[in-house]
Amino acid sequence: MFDDFFLISFVPILTGLFSALSCTLVGNILVLRKQAMLSDTISHVVLPGIVISFLIFGNLGSHFMLVGAAIAGLTAVGTIAVLRTYTSMDNSAAMATTLSVFFAAGVLMIELTAGGNVHLDVEHALYGNLESLIWIDGESLMSVFDSVSRQTIPVELTRAIIGFVLIASVMFVYWRFLIVSTFDHTFAEISGVPVGVVSAGVALAATNAAVISFDAVGSIIVIAMFVCPPAAARVLTHSLRDQVWLSLLFSSLSAVLGYAVAGYVPILLGFETSISAAGTIATLSGVILAGAIFYGKRQRSYDFLDGHQT
Repeated sequence: MFDDFFLISFVPILTGLFSALSCTLVGNILVLRKQAMLSDTISHVVLPGIVISFLIFGNLGSHFMLVGAAIAGLTAVGTIAVLRTYTSMDNSAAMATTLSVFFAAGVLMIELTAGGNVHLDVEHALYGNLESLIWIDGESLMSVFDSVSRQTIPVELTRAIIGFVLIASVMFVYWRFLIVSTFDHTFAEISGVPVGVVSAGVALAATNAAVISFDAVGSIIVIAMFVCPPAAARVLTHSLRDQVWLSLLFSSLSAVLGYAVAGYVPILLGFETSISAAGTIATLSGVILAGAIFYGKRQRSYDFLDGHQT
């Protein structure tokens, strides 16, 4: 069962890992800004852009798919801003409206083209195709150093790694702007921080993370990784630095252990097939969040009792 690890599981695990890390990095800022709903919105509204690009270029590996999805994501962000400005909707209502309309449009596009040669479906949009990312020439770790073998590595892995490096680099360079504009909006404006540009950059980073992850892992993992690891880390620490590192640890555990549980545990238990990797990874991230809440609440209870005893 483990003989074909590099052929079957190596690429999916790494793709899920880097996709999760990208979403979690941006998710820390969204959680601190109380904009977690934005991650849910963006992860769904990119669907029409992906479908249109797929219909035009015929495959999900095209870089034009990223452009189409990014345009859809940015259009949705603009739509939210328009709804908030010209209607009585609050932020949550504007996001919910945009999410439902854009995602429904994407679903309709998929259904209308279902009779043709389109291989994209609603289940793909929700769960991705993580299990199908097979490395044809993956025989061992040494295959990474073989130029011929590297050519058969699914593009989703390359895309996930590049996306993570890009997001991490940009956040590292502009970290002070991000933090100042997040915790003290007024002070940031007085200090000359381009608050509007920073907010647009956060939305663009969230769109980028969702787009590079969407095809491989689907919207379920994207939403879970945006919210659950940062929220779990936030419960356990008030240090922003510790929160970021803890959240990355939690998302890594969810991605790697979630895929292993989905792929291998059912077979070890005697079942003939594995279960959904996307569903298992998202569920495990929720379990980690629940555990963090329970542990944090228990620690606060002990601290309260110790304070009264002293």
